[in-house]
Amino acid sequence: MSKQKTRAPRGTLRRVLSYLRGYRLYLLLSLLLALFSVALTLFLPVLIGDIIDCIVGENAVDFDTIRQLILKGAIVIAATALFQWLMNVCNNKVTFGIVRNIRNDAFRHLQKVPFSYLDSHKTGDIVSRLITDVDQFSDGLLLGLTQLFSGILTILGTIAFMLVIHPGITLVVVLITPVSLFVAAFVARRTYRMFKLQSELRGKQTALMEEAIGAHDVVTAFSQEDKMLSRFDDLNGKLQKASLQATFFSSLTNPSTRFVNSLVYTGVALTGALTVMSSGGAALSIGGLFAFLAYANQYAKPFNEISGVVTEFQSALACAARIFEVLDSKVEKSDISDAKILTAPSGEVKFQSVSFSYDPDRPLIKNMNLSVSPGERVAIVGPTGCGKTTVINLLMRFYDVDEGAILIDGTDIREITRDSLRRSLGMVLQETWLKSGSIRDNIAFGKEDATTEEVIAAAKAAHAHSFIKRLPKGYDTVLGEDGGSLSQGQKQLLCIARLMLSPPPMLILDEATSSIDTRTEKRIQKAFNTLMQGRTTFVVAHRLSTIREADLILVMKDGNVIEQGNHDTLLAQNGFYAELYRSQFATVTES
Repeated sequence: MSKQKTRAPRGTLRRVLSYLRGYRLYLLLSLLLALFSVALTLFLPVLIGDIIDCIVGENAVDFDTIRQLILKGAIVIAATALFQWLMNVCNNKVTFGIVRNIRNDAFRHLQKVPFSYLDSHKTGDIVSRLITDVDQFSDGLLLGLTQLFSGILTILGTIAFMLVIHPGITLVVVLITPVSLFVAAFVARRTYRMFKLQSELRGKQTALMEEAIGAHDVVTAFSQEDKMLSRFDDLNGKLQKASLQATFFSSLTNPSTRFVNSLVYTGVALTGALTVMSSGGAALSIGGLFAFLAYANQYAKPFNEISGVVTEFQSALACAARIFEVLDSKVEKSDISDAKILTAPSGEVKFQSVSFSYDPDRPLIKNMNLSVSPGERVAIVGPTGCGKTTVINLLMRFYDVDEGAILIDGTDIREITRDSLRRSLGMVLQETWLKSGSIRDNIAFGKEDATTEEVIAAAKAAHAHSFIKRLPKGYDTVLGEDGGSLSQGQKQLLCIARLMLSPPPMLILDEATSSIDTRTEKRIQKAFNTLMQGRTTFVVAHRLSTIREADLILVMKDGNVIEQGNHDTLLAQNGFYAELYRSQFATVTES
Protein backbone atom coordinates (compact mmCIF):
# COMPACT_ATOMS: atom_id res chain seq x y z
CA MET A 1 0.00 0.00 0.00
CA SER A 2 2.75 2.43 0.92
CA LYS A 3 4.51 1.94 -2.39
CA GLN A 4 1.34 2.66 -4.28
CA LYS A 5 0.76 5.86 -2.34
CA THR A 6 4.23 7.18 -3.13
CA ARG A 7 4.19 6.16 -6.77
CA ALA A 8 0.87 7.74 -7.66
CA PRO A 9 1.97 11.37 -7.06
CA ARG A 10 5.34 10.81 -8.76
CA GLY A 11 3.75 9.33 -11.86
CA THR A 12 1.22 12.14 -11.95
CA LEU A 13 3.97 14.73 -11.45
CA ARG A 14 5.87 13.35 -14.45
CA ARG A 15 2.72 13.68 -16.55
CA VAL A 16 2.28 17.29 -15.39
CA LEU A 17 5.93 18.09 -16.17
CA SER A 18 5.48 16.71 -19.68
CA TYR A 19 2.97 19.51 -20.32
CA LEU A 20 5.64 22.08 -19.41
CA ARG A 21 7.76 21.26 -22.46
CA GLY A 22 5.89 23.67 -24.70
CA TYR A 23 6.49 26.53 -22.25
CA ARG A 24 10.24 26.20 -21.68
CA LEU A 25 10.91 29.78 -22.80
CA TYR A 26 8.39 31.20 -20.33
CA LEU A 27 9.75 28.94 -17.57
CA LEU A 28 13.31 30.06 -18.27
CA LEU A 29 12.21 33.69 -18.30
CA SER A 30 10.30 33.19 -15.04
CA LEU A 31 13.38 31.61 -13.46
CA LEU A 32 15.61 34.51 -14.55
CA LEU A 33 13.10 37.06 -13.27
CA ALA A 34 12.87 35.16 -9.98
CA LEU A 35 16.67 35.22 -9.78
CA PHE A 36 16.82 38.99 -10.36
CA SER A 37 13.96 39.60 -7.93
CA VAL A 38 15.53 37.49 -5.18
CA ALA A 39 18.97 39.03 -5.72
CA LEU A 40 17.57 42.54 -5.36
CA THR A 41 15.46 41.52 -2.36
CA LEU A 42 18.52 40.08 -0.63
CA PHE A 43 20.61 43.13 -1.50
CA LEU A 44 18.18 45.43 0.32
CA PRO A 45 19.14 44.29 3.90
CA VAL A 46 22.79 45.06 3.05
CA LEU A 47 21.81 48.63 2.19
CA ILE A 48 19.74 48.97 5.37
CA GLY A 49 22.61 47.51 7.44
CA ASP A 50 24.99 50.05 5.90
CA ILE A 51 22.52 52.84 6.76
CA ILE A 52 22.44 51.64 10.39
CA ASP A 53 26.22 51.58 10.52
CA CYS A 54 26.22 55.17 9.20
CA ILE A 55 24.27 56.38 12.23
CA VAL A 56 25.95 54.27 14.95
CA GLY A 57 28.21 56.28 17.20
CA GLU A 58 27.98 59.73 18.73
CA ASN A 59 28.08 62.65 16.25
CA ALA A 60 29.02 60.20 13.47
CA VAL A 61 26.00 60.38 11.16
CA ASP A 62 27.02 60.40 7.46
CA PHE A 63 24.01 62.06 5.80
CA ASP A 64 25.48 62.11 2.29
CA THR A 65 26.10 58.36 2.34
CA ILE A 66 22.64 57.75 3.84
CA ARG A 67 20.95 59.72 1.02
CA GLN A 68 22.80 57.70 -1.60
CA LEU A 69 21.90 54.43 0.14
CA ILE A 70 18.20 55.44 0.39
CA LEU A 71 18.12 56.26 -3.35
CA LYS A 72 19.70 52.88 -4.14
CA GLY A 73 17.13 51.22 -1.88
CA ALA A 74 14.23 52.92 -3.69
CA ILE A 75 15.58 51.78 -7.06
CA VAL A 76 16.02 48.24 -5.75
CA ILE A 77 12.44 48.15 -4.40
CA ALA A 78 10.98 49.45 -7.70
CA ALA A 79 13.02 47.02 -9.80
CA THR A 80 12.03 44.11 -7.51
CA ALA A 81 8.33 44.95 -7.90
CA LEU A 82 8.70 45.10 -11.71
CA PHE A 83 10.52 41.78 -11.90
CA GLN A 84 7.94 40.08 -9.65
CA TRP A 85 5.08 41.39 -11.80
CA LEU A 86 6.72 40.13 -14.99
CA MET A 87 7.40 36.78 -13.30
CA ASN A 88 3.70 36.46 -12.40
CA VAL A 89 2.76 37.26 -16.02
CA CYS A 90 4.99 34.40 -17.22
CA ASN A 91 3.65 32.01 -14.60
CA ASN A 92 0.05 32.85 -15.53
CA LYS A 93 0.88 32.20 -19.18
CA VAL A 94 2.36 28.80 -18.31
CA THR A 95 -0.37 27.75 -15.87
CA PHE A 96 -3.43 28.66 -17.89
CA GLY A 97 -1.80 27.44 -21.09
CA ILE A 98 -1.28 24.02 -19.49
CA VAL A 99 -4.86 24.04 -18.17
CA ARG A 100 -6.15 24.84 -21.66
CA ASN A 101 -4.07 22.02 -23.17
CA ILE A 102 -5.21 19.48 -20.56
CA ARG A 103 -8.87 20.40 -21.05
CA ASN A 104 -8.48 20.25 -24.84
CA ASP A 105 -6.74 16.86 -24.62
CA ALA A 106 -9.37 15.50 -22.23
CA PHE A 107 -12.31 16.71 -24.33
CA ARG A 108 -10.65 15.50 -27.54
CA HIS A 109 -10.03 12.14 -25.86
CA LEU A 110 -13.69 11.88 -24.86
CA GLN A 111 -14.63 12.12 -28.54
CA LYS A 112 -12.60 8.95 -29.15
CA VAL A 113 -13.60 6.78 -26.19
CA PRO A 114 -15.89 3.83 -26.92
CA PHE A 115 -19.56 4.04 -25.98
CA SER A 116 -18.92 1.45 -23.27
CA TYR A 117 -16.85 4.02 -21.34
CA LEU A 118 -19.61 6.65 -21.43
CA ASP A 119 -22.20 4.03 -20.55
CA SER A 120 -20.22 2.97 -17.45
CA HIS A 121 -19.27 6.42 -16.10
CA LYS A 122 -21.58 9.06 -14.70
CA THR A 123 -21.75 12.24 -16.74
CA GLY A 124 -21.57 14.44 -13.64
CA ASP A 125 -18.32 12.81 -12.52
CA ILE A 126 -16.72 13.32 -15.94
CA VAL A 127 -17.84 16.97 -15.97
CA SER A 128 -16.46 17.43 -12.44
CA ARG A 129 -13.08 16.10 -13.55
CA LEU A 130 -12.87 18.42 -16.57
CA ILE A 131 -14.14 21.55 -14.80
CA THR A 132 -13.72 21.49 -11.01
CA ASP A 133 -10.64 19.27 -10.83
CA VAL A 134 -8.86 21.22 -13.57
CA ASP A 135 -9.62 24.49 -11.74
CA GLN A 136 -8.22 23.04 -8.48
CA PHE A 137 -5.18 21.83 -10.39
CA SER A 138 -4.57 25.27 -11.92
CA ASP A 139 -4.74 26.97 -8.51
CA GLY A 140 -2.11 24.62 -7.08
CA LEU A 141 0.13 24.82 -10.14
CA LEU A 142 0.00 28.63 -10.25
CA LEU A 143 0.87 28.87 -6.56
CA GLY A 144 3.69 26.38 -7.08
CA LEU A 145 5.24 28.19 -10.05
CA THR A 146 4.89 31.58 -8.37
CA GLN A 147 6.50 30.66 -5.05
CA LEU A 148 8.66 27.62 -5.73
CA PHE A 149 11.31 29.29 -7.90
CA SER A 150 11.63 32.40 -5.77
CA GLY A 151 11.48 30.35 -2.55
CA ILE A 152 14.34 28.03 -3.52
CA LEU A 153 16.46 30.92 -4.84
CA THR A 154 15.77 32.91 -1.65
CA ILE A 155 16.95 30.01 0.51
CA LEU A 156 20.16 29.57 -1.52
CA GLY A 157 20.76 33.31 -1.73
CA THR A 158 20.28 33.98 1.98
CA ILE A 159 22.68 31.16 2.87
CA ALA A 160 25.31 32.70 0.55
CA PHE A 161 24.84 36.18 2.04
CA MET A 162 24.91 34.84 5.61
CA LEU A 163 28.11 32.89 4.90
CA VAL A 164 29.74 36.11 3.76
CA ILE A 165 28.62 37.94 6.90
CA HIS A 166 29.42 35.21 9.50
CA PRO A 167 29.90 31.49 8.69
CA GLY A 168 29.57 30.41 12.33
CA ILE A 169 26.07 31.81 12.82
CA THR A 170 25.07 30.47 9.40
CA LEU A 171 25.86 26.99 10.70
CA VAL A 172 23.20 27.43 13.41
CA VAL A 173 20.61 28.21 10.74
CA VAL A 174 21.55 25.26 8.54
CA LEU A 175 21.48 22.76 11.43
CA ILE A 176 17.89 23.63 12.39
CA THR A 177 16.60 23.61 8.76
CA PRO A 178 16.09 19.80 8.38
CA VAL A 179 13.43 19.91 11.12
CA SER A 180 11.30 22.20 8.94
CA LEU A 181 11.80 19.97 5.90
CA PHE A 182 10.83 16.89 7.90
CA VAL A 183 7.58 18.52 9.07
CA ALA A 184 6.62 19.56 5.51
CA ALA A 185 7.37 16.08 4.10
CA PHE A 186 5.47 14.38 6.93
CA VAL A 187 2.31 16.39 6.25
CA ALA A 188 2.60 16.14 2.44
CA ARG A 189 2.67 12.32 2.48
CA ARG A 190 -0.59 12.20 4.41
CA THR A 191 -2.54 14.90 2.61
CA TYR A 192 -2.39 13.48 -0.94
CA ARG A 193 -4.73 10.57 -0.15
CA MET A 194 -7.16 12.90 1.62
CA PHE A 195 -7.26 15.42 -1.21
CA LYS A 196 -7.81 12.59 -3.73
CA LEU A 197 -10.76 11.31 -1.68
CA GLN A 198 -12.11 14.85 -1.52
CA SER A 199 -11.98 15.16 -5.33
CA GLU A 200 -13.69 11.79 -5.81
CA LEU A 201 -16.53 12.70 -3.43
CA ARG A 202 -16.90 16.07 -5.14
CA GLY A 203 -17.30 14.25 -8.47
CA LYS A 204 -19.97 11.94 -7.02
CA GLN A 205 -21.81 14.93 -5.56
CA THR A 206 -21.78 16.71 -8.94
CA ALA A 207 -23.15 13.56 -10.60
CA LEU A 208 -25.95 13.30 -8.04
CA MET A 209 -26.85 16.99 -8.45
CA GLU A 210 -27.02 16.61 -12.24
CA GLU A 211 -29.16 13.50 -11.82
CA ALA A 212 -31.55 15.23 -9.39
CA ILE A 213 -31.91 18.42 -11.45
CA GLY A 214 -32.20 16.63 -14.79
CA ALA A 215 -34.93 14.29 -13.52
CA HIS A 216 -36.62 16.68 -11.10
CA ASP A 217 -40.06 16.04 -12.58
CA VAL A 218 -39.67 12.27 -12.15
CA VAL A 219 -38.37 12.65 -8.60
CA THR A 220 -41.30 14.89 -7.72
CA ALA A 221 -43.86 12.67 -9.44
CA PHE A 222 -42.78 9.68 -7.33
CA SER A 223 -42.44 11.80 -4.15
CA GLN A 224 -38.80 10.86 -3.79
CA GLU A 225 -37.59 14.32 -2.72
CA ASP A 226 -36.76 13.14 0.81
CA LYS A 227 -34.84 10.10 -0.45
CA MET A 228 -32.88 12.21 -2.92
CA LEU A 229 -32.18 14.75 -0.18
CA SER A 230 -31.03 11.93 2.10
CA ARG A 231 -28.59 10.66 -0.56
CA PHE A 232 -27.26 14.16 -1.10
CA ASP A 233 -26.97 14.78 2.65
CA ASP A 234 -25.02 11.54 3.06
CA LEU A 235 -22.59 12.47 0.28
CA ASN A 236 -22.35 16.03 1.57
CA GLY A 237 -21.50 14.73 5.04
CA LYS A 238 -18.75 12.47 3.65
CA LEU A 239 -17.39 15.38 1.61
CA GLN A 240 -17.42 17.61 4.69
CA LYS A 241 -15.53 14.99 6.72
CA ALA A 242 -12.94 14.43 3.96
CA SER A 243 -12.51 18.20 3.45
CA LEU A 244 -12.08 18.80 7.18
CA GLN A 245 -9.46 16.04 7.45
CA ALA A 246 -7.56 17.30 4.40
CA THR A 247 -7.71 20.90 5.61
CA PHE A 248 -6.76 19.96 9.18
CA PHE A 249 -3.64 18.06 8.18
CA SER A 250 -2.65 20.63 5.56
CA SER A 251 -3.14 23.47 8.07
CA LEU A 252 -0.61 21.82 10.42
CA THR A 253 2.15 22.70 7.98
CA ASN A 254 2.21 26.47 8.45
CA PRO A 255 2.24 26.68 12.27
CA SER A 256 4.74 23.80 12.48
CA THR A 257 7.19 25.41 10.09
CA ARG A 258 6.63 28.82 11.71
CA PHE A 259 7.61 27.32 15.07
CA VAL A 260 10.80 25.88 13.57
CA ASN A 261 11.53 29.19 11.85
CA SER A 262 11.07 31.04 15.13
CA LEU A 263 13.71 28.75 16.60
CA VAL A 264 16.01 29.70 13.74
CA TYR A 265 15.40 33.41 14.28
CA THR A 266 15.92 33.08 18.06
CA GLY A 267 19.13 31.13 17.55
CA VAL A 268 20.49 33.74 15.15
CA ALA A 269 19.52 36.65 17.42
CA LEU A 270 21.12 35.04 20.48
CA THR A 271 24.39 33.93 18.85
CA GLY A 272 24.62 37.18 16.87
CA ALA A 273 24.15 39.39 19.93
CA LEU A 274 26.77 37.41 21.85
CA THR A 275 29.15 37.69 18.90
CA VAL A 276 28.70 41.51 18.69
CA MET A 277 29.21 41.89 22.45
CA SER A 278 32.23 39.59 22.67
CA SER A 279 34.04 41.07 19.67
CA GLY A 280 33.06 44.69 20.27
CA GLY A 281 31.71 44.92 16.75
CA ALA A 282 34.89 43.67 15.11
CA ALA A 283 33.58 40.24 14.05
CA LEU A 284 30.04 41.46 13.44
CA SER A 285 28.73 45.03 13.43
CA ILE A 286 25.29 46.10 14.61
CA GLY A 287 24.29 46.76 10.98
CA GLY A 288 25.66 43.36 10.07
CA LEU A 289 23.60 41.77 12.84
CA PHE A 290 20.50 43.55 11.52
CA ALA A 291 21.22 42.28 8.00
CA PHE A 292 21.83 38.77 9.37
CA LEU A 293 18.51 38.82 11.27
CA ALA A 294 16.76 40.04 8.10
CA TYR A 295 18.35 37.20 6.13
CA ALA A 296 17.38 34.69 8.80
CA ASN A 297 13.77 35.91 8.52
CA GLN A 298 13.88 35.80 4.71
CA TYR A 299 15.51 32.37 4.87
CA ALA A 300 12.65 31.08 7.05
CA LYS A 301 9.85 32.68 5.05
CA PRO A 302 10.19 30.44 1.94
CA PHE A 303 9.82 27.37 4.15
CA ASN A 304 6.39 28.65 5.22
CA GLU A 305 5.51 29.38 1.59
CA ILE A 306 6.96 26.17 0.20
CA SER A 307 5.19 24.08 2.84
CA GLY A 308 1.95 25.80 1.79
CA VAL A 309 2.86 25.17 -1.84
CA VAL A 310 3.47 21.48 -1.07
CA THR A 311 0.01 21.24 0.50
CA GLU A 312 -1.67 22.96 -2.45
CA PHE A 313 0.41 20.91 -4.84
CA GLN A 314 -0.80 17.70 -3.20
CA SER A 315 -4.36 18.84 -3.87
CA ALA A 316 -3.38 19.75 -7.45
CA LEU A 317 -1.76 16.35 -8.03
CA ALA A 318 -4.81 14.56 -6.62
CA CYS A 319 -7.02 16.45 -9.08
CA ALA A 320 -4.54 15.88 -11.91
CA ALA A 321 -4.59 12.14 -11.20
CA ARG A 322 -8.37 12.08 -11.73
CA ILE A 323 -7.98 14.04 -14.98
CA PHE A 324 -5.31 11.65 -16.25
CA GLU A 325 -7.61 8.71 -15.46
CA VAL A 326 -9.88 10.11 -18.17
CA LEU A 327 -6.94 10.61 -20.54
CA ASP A 328 -5.73 7.06 -19.87
CA SER A 329 -9.07 5.44 -20.66
CA LYS A 330 -9.07 3.24 -23.73
CA VAL A 331 -10.10 4.81 -27.01
CA GLU A 332 -12.01 3.24 -29.86
CA LYS A 333 -9.89 0.96 -31.99
CA SER A 334 -8.51 2.95 -34.88
CA ASP A 335 -9.69 2.23 -38.39
CA ILE A 336 -7.45 -0.28 -40.11
CA SER A 337 -4.70 1.25 -42.23
CA ASP A 338 -6.35 0.42 -45.55
CA ALA A 339 -9.93 1.13 -44.43
CA LYS A 340 -12.28 1.96 -47.29
CA ILE A 341 -14.31 5.14 -47.53
CA LEU A 342 -17.98 4.33 -48.08
CA THR A 343 -19.32 6.47 -50.90
CA ALA A 344 -22.86 6.29 -52.28
CA PRO A 345 -23.67 2.81 -50.93
CA SER A 346 -26.53 0.95 -52.58
CA GLY A 347 -27.80 -0.13 -49.15
CA GLU A 348 -27.28 -3.89 -49.23
CA VAL A 349 -26.81 -5.02 -45.61
CA LYS A 350 -26.00 -8.49 -44.30
CA PHE A 351 -25.59 -9.87 -40.79
CA GLN A 352 -23.53 -13.06 -40.91
CA SER A 353 -23.61 -15.20 -37.73
CA VAL A 354 -23.42 -12.10 -35.54
CA SER A 355 -23.06 -12.58 -31.77
CA PHE A 356 -22.66 -9.82 -29.21
CA SER A 357 -23.04 -9.12 -25.50
CA TYR A 358 -22.34 -6.07 -23.32
CA ASP A 359 -21.42 -8.39 -20.45
CA PRO A 360 -19.57 -11.65 -21.30
CA ASP A 361 -21.57 -13.42 -18.59
CA ARG A 362 -24.92 -12.37 -20.10
CA PRO A 363 -25.15 -13.21 -23.83
CA LEU A 364 -27.56 -11.00 -25.78
CA ILE A 365 -27.47 -11.48 -29.57
CA LYS A 366 -26.60 -15.00 -30.65
CA ASN A 367 -25.82 -16.15 -34.21
CA MET A 368 -27.97 -13.53 -35.95
CA ASN A 369 -28.27 -13.82 -39.75
CA LEU A 370 -30.01 -11.23 -41.91
CA SER A 371 -29.98 -10.17 -45.54
CA VAL A 372 -31.41 -6.79 -46.58
CA SER A 373 -31.66 -5.77 -50.22
CA PRO A 374 -31.03 -2.18 -51.34
CA GLY A 375 -34.00 0.09 -50.67
CA GLU A 376 -35.80 -2.33 -48.37
CA ARG A 377 -37.54 -1.18 -45.20
CA VAL A 378 -36.68 -3.39 -42.26
CA ALA A 379 -38.65 -3.12 -39.04
CA ILE A 380 -37.34 -4.54 -35.78
CA VAL A 381 -39.92 -5.31 -33.09
CA GLY A 382 -40.00 -7.16 -29.83
CA PRO A 383 -40.30 -6.71 -26.07
CA THR A 384 -38.07 -4.32 -24.12
CA GLY A 385 -34.50 -5.57 -23.72
CA CYS A 386 -34.66 -8.05 -26.57
CA GLY A 387 -31.76 -6.39 -28.46
CA LYS A 388 -33.51 -4.06 -30.94
CA THR A 389 -31.40 -1.00 -30.19
CA THR A 390 -28.30 -3.18 -29.87
CA VAL A 391 -28.68 -4.16 -33.54
CA ILE A 392 -28.59 -0.44 -34.42
CA ASN A 393 -25.55 0.12 -32.17
CA LEU A 394 -23.72 -2.66 -34.00
CA LEU A 395 -24.73 -1.35 -37.41
CA MET A 396 -23.40 2.14 -36.51
CA ARG A 397 -20.24 0.57 -34.97
CA PHE A 398 -20.93 2.15 -31.62
CA TYR A 399 -19.93 -1.35 -30.53
CA ASP A 400 -18.11 -4.01 -32.56
CA VAL A 401 -19.50 -7.51 -32.89
CA ASP A 402 -17.95 -10.28 -30.78
CA GLU A 403 -18.37 -12.88 -33.51
CA GLY A 404 -19.45 -12.87 -37.13
CA ALA A 405 -19.60 -9.83 -39.41
CA ILE A 406 -21.88 -7.07 -40.67
CA LEU A 407 -21.48 -6.25 -44.36
CA ILE A 408 -22.59 -3.23 -46.37
CA ASP A 409 -22.39 -3.69 -50.12
CA GLY A 410 -20.31 -6.81 -49.47
CA THR A 411 -17.70 -5.07 -47.30
CA ASP A 412 -17.24 -5.80 -43.60
CA ILE A 413 -18.03 -2.55 -41.78
CA ARG A 414 -14.84 -3.04 -39.72
CA GLU A 415 -12.97 -2.47 -42.99
CA ILE A 416 -14.81 0.82 -43.58
CA THR A 417 -13.85 4.12 -41.93
CA ARG A 418 -16.19 4.94 -39.07
CA ASP A 419 -16.65 8.48 -40.34
CA SER A 420 -17.86 7.45 -43.81
CA LEU A 421 -20.01 4.66 -42.34
CA ARG A 422 -21.83 6.98 -39.96
CA ARG A 423 -22.24 9.67 -42.61
CA SER A 424 -24.02 7.08 -44.73
CA LEU A 425 -26.49 6.26 -41.94
CA GLY A 426 -28.91 8.95 -40.77
CA MET A 427 -30.44 8.48 -37.33
CA VAL A 428 -33.52 9.74 -35.53
CA LEU A 429 -33.61 8.42 -31.99
CA GLN A 430 -36.22 8.18 -29.28
CA GLU A 431 -34.07 10.36 -27.03
CA THR A 432 -33.87 13.79 -28.60
CA TRP A 433 -30.74 15.92 -28.50
CA LEU A 434 -30.70 19.64 -29.28
CA LYS A 435 -27.77 21.97 -28.70
CA SER A 436 -27.95 25.44 -27.17
CA GLY A 437 -28.54 27.78 -30.09
CA SER A 438 -31.20 28.87 -32.51
CA ILE A 439 -33.73 26.55 -34.13
CA ARG A 440 -32.08 27.30 -37.47
CA ASP A 441 -28.69 26.13 -36.11
CA ASN A 442 -30.21 22.93 -34.73
CA ILE A 443 -31.86 21.96 -38.00
CA ALA A 444 -28.69 22.79 -39.93
CA PHE A 445 -26.49 20.87 -37.46
CA GLY A 446 -25.50 18.28 -40.08
CA LYS A 447 -25.28 20.79 -42.94
CA GLU A 448 -23.96 24.10 -41.65
CA ASP A 449 -23.91 25.74 -45.08
CA ALA A 450 -27.65 25.14 -45.61
CA THR A 451 -29.63 28.13 -46.87
CA THR A 452 -32.66 29.51 -45.07
CA GLU A 453 -34.91 28.14 -47.81
CA GLU A 454 -33.47 24.63 -47.35
CA VAL A 455 -33.96 24.81 -43.57
CA ILE A 456 -37.59 25.92 -43.97
CA ALA A 457 -38.26 23.22 -46.59
CA ALA A 458 -36.91 20.55 -44.20
CA ALA A 459 -39.03 21.92 -41.35
CA LYS A 460 -42.15 21.85 -43.54
CA ALA A 461 -41.41 18.28 -44.60
CA ALA A 462 -41.16 17.31 -40.91
CA HIS A 463 -44.36 19.23 -40.08
CA ALA A 464 -42.38 21.49 -37.73
CA HIS A 465 -42.79 24.75 -39.66
CA SER A 466 -46.17 25.66 -38.16
CA PHE A 467 -45.10 25.53 -34.51
CA ILE A 468 -41.75 27.20 -35.28
CA LYS A 469 -43.56 30.20 -36.82
CA ARG A 470 -45.60 30.55 -33.62
CA LEU A 471 -42.45 30.98 -31.52
CA PRO A 472 -41.45 34.57 -30.60
CA LYS A 473 -38.54 34.79 -33.05
CA GLY A 474 -39.42 31.94 -35.40
CA TYR A 475 -36.35 30.17 -36.72
CA ASP A 476 -34.10 32.58 -34.79
CA THR A 477 -35.59 31.51 -31.45
CA VAL A 478 -32.70 30.52 -29.18
CA LEU A 479 -33.17 27.23 -27.36
CA GLY A 480 -31.76 26.48 -23.94
CA GLU A 481 -30.13 23.25 -22.86
CA ASP A 482 -31.76 20.22 -24.53
CA GLY A 483 -34.50 22.24 -26.19
CA GLY A 484 -35.54 24.43 -23.27
CA SER A 485 -39.31 24.76 -22.94
CA LEU A 486 -40.23 22.85 -26.12
CA SER A 487 -42.40 19.80 -25.70
CA GLN A 488 -40.90 16.37 -26.30
CA GLY A 489 -42.87 16.06 -29.52
CA GLN A 490 -41.61 19.43 -30.82
CA LYS A 491 -38.04 18.43 -30.02
CA GLN A 492 -38.54 15.21 -31.96
CA LEU A 493 -39.90 17.12 -34.96
CA LEU A 494 -36.76 19.29 -35.02
CA CYS A 495 -34.60 16.16 -34.95
CA ILE A 496 -36.55 14.74 -37.87
CA ALA A 497 -36.20 18.05 -39.76
CA ARG A 498 -32.44 17.88 -39.15
CA LEU A 499 -32.34 14.50 -40.91
CA MET A 500 -34.59 15.64 -43.76
CA LEU A 501 -32.26 18.55 -44.52
CA SER A 502 -29.44 16.23 -45.57
CA PRO A 503 -30.85 12.70 -46.02
CA PRO A 504 -28.12 10.03 -46.18
CA PRO A 505 -28.22 6.85 -48.34
CA MET A 506 -29.50 4.74 -45.42
CA LEU A 507 -31.82 5.56 -42.52
CA ILE A 508 -32.23 4.40 -38.93
CA LEU A 509 -35.42 5.36 -37.10
CA ASP A 510 -35.26 4.22 -33.48
CA GLU A 511 -38.70 4.96 -31.99
CA ALA A 512 -38.57 8.15 -34.07
CA THR A 513 -42.26 8.96 -33.63
CA SER A 514 -42.67 7.75 -30.05
CA SER A 515 -43.08 11.27 -28.65
CA ILE A 516 -45.55 12.51 -31.25
CA ASP A 517 -49.33 12.41 -31.12
CA THR A 518 -51.19 10.07 -33.46
CA ARG A 519 -52.41 12.81 -35.82
CA THR A 520 -48.92 14.25 -36.29
CA GLU A 521 -47.51 10.75 -36.55
CA LYS A 522 -49.61 10.08 -39.65
CA ARG A 523 -48.21 13.21 -41.28
CA ILE A 524 -44.68 12.24 -40.33
CA GLN A 525 -45.19 8.78 -41.76
CA LYS A 526 -46.11 10.34 -45.10
CA ALA A 527 -42.93 12.43 -44.98
CA PHE A 528 -40.89 9.37 -44.03
CA ASN A 529 -42.45 7.37 -46.88
CA THR A 530 -41.16 9.98 -49.28
CA LEU A 531 -37.77 10.10 -47.55
CA MET A 532 -37.40 6.29 -47.52
CA GLN A 533 -38.01 5.87 -51.23
CA GLY A 534 -34.94 4.10 -52.61
CA ARG A 535 -33.17 4.10 -49.23
CA THR A 536 -32.48 1.09 -47.05
CA THR A 537 -34.21 1.84 -43.76
CA PHE A 538 -34.13 0.22 -40.35
CA VAL A 539 -37.09 1.06 -38.13
CA VAL A 540 -37.22 0.17 -34.44
CA ALA A 541 -40.75 0.52 -33.12
CA HIS A 542 -43.00 -0.49 -30.25
CA ARG A 543 -46.14 0.81 -31.94
CA LEU A 544 -46.77 -1.83 -34.57
CA SER A 545 -49.09 0.49 -36.49
CA THR A 546 -46.00 2.34 -37.75
CA ILE A 547 -44.38 -0.63 -39.49
CA ARG A 548 -47.21 -2.33 -41.42
CA GLU A 549 -45.73 -1.19 -44.73
CA ALA A 550 -42.27 -2.59 -43.97
CA ASP A 551 -40.80 -5.00 -46.53
CA LEU A 552 -39.31 -7.14 -43.78
CA ILE A 553 -40.22 -7.34 -40.10
CA LEU A 554 -37.75 -8.91 -37.68
CA VAL A 555 -39.33 -10.19 -34.48
CA MET A 556 -36.73 -10.39 -31.70
CA LYS A 557 -36.88 -12.07 -28.32
CA ASP A 558 -33.97 -12.58 -25.91
CA GLY A 559 -31.45 -11.49 -28.54
CA ASN A 560 -32.68 -13.88 -31.22
CA VAL A 561 -34.66 -13.29 -34.40
CA ILE A 562 -37.51 -15.72 -33.84
CA GLU A 563 -39.72 -14.65 -36.78
CA GLN A 564 -39.30 -12.65 -39.97
CA GLY A 565 -41.48 -11.71 -42.87
CA ASN A 566 -43.93 -8.96 -43.86
CA HIS A 567 -46.95 -7.92 -41.81
CA ASP A 568 -49.48 -10.19 -43.47
CA THR A 569 -47.18 -13.22 -43.47
CA LEU A 570 -46.41 -12.87 -39.77
CA LEU A 571 -50.08 -12.46 -38.87
CA ALA A 572 -50.89 -15.61 -40.86
CA GLN A 573 -48.22 -17.55 -38.92
CA ASN A 574 -50.16 -16.74 -35.75
CA GLY A 575 -46.94 -16.62 -33.75
CA PHE A 576 -45.25 -14.15 -31.40
CA TYR A 577 -45.76 -11.18 -33.73
CA ALA A 578 -49.46 -11.93 -34.08
CA GLU A 579 -49.68 -12.10 -30.30
CA LEU A 580 -47.94 -8.71 -29.95
CA TYR A 581 -50.16 -7.19 -32.62
CA ARG A 582 -53.37 -8.45 -31.06
CA SER A 583 -52.30 -7.23 -27.61
CA GLN A 584 -51.97 -3.68 -28.96
CA PHE A 585 -55.18 -3.68 -31.03
CA ALA A 586 -57.47 -5.93 -29.03
CA THR A 587 -59.31 -2.96 -27.52
CA VAL A 588 -59.80 -1.38 -30.91
CA THR A 589 -61.02 -4.66 -32.42
CA GLU A 590 -63.49 -5.30 -29.62
CA SER A 591 -64.97 -1.83 -29.84
